[in-house]
Amino acid sequence: MRLKALSLLAAVALLAAACESAPEQGANANAGGQVTPPAATNPNAVQPGSQADLRATAGDRVFFAFDKSDITPESRQILQKQADWLKKYPNVTVTIEGHCDERGTREYNLALGERRATAVKNVLVALGIPANRISTISYGKERPAVVGSNEAAWAQNRRGVTTVN
Repeated sequence: MRLKALSLLAAVALLAAACESAPEQGANANAGGQVTPPAATNPNAVQPGSQADLRATAGDRVFFAFDKSDITPESRQILQKQADWLKKYPNVTVTIEGHCDERGTREYNLALGERRATAVKNVLVALGIPANRISTISYGKERPAVVGSNEAAWAQNRRGVTTVN
């Protein structure tokens, strides 16, 4: 019984001592002396130059009309933001993924997806991004964003997605 009481007192004393110690000083301490964790330890922090940063800052996808690879005015605005973002991070390279809805043959949709990816790349190059920083790939109808056989699903699957390498 005496050993349990001594162990409890020792634990309380250690806890009290830990609570009274001054916060760490250094690179992670703010003006009030409080320690802020580095961004790498915060799993919710968006890392600059990452896919999450691109998605949050500029948007990472544009959409296409049925059987088209034309860039719409709305898509052009998103691509302008992507170009601005890419200029901010000149060491980042990207891959443009071309996607289609489920209608049409596999071969046709692979070709359409390639035209869509190339159209996105061409706009980014025209906006000043070096072509050697951008690659393209077509997934055709093989990687739908939304599963379904209706216009709402198809509209989300007809897309060009910019992915950070």
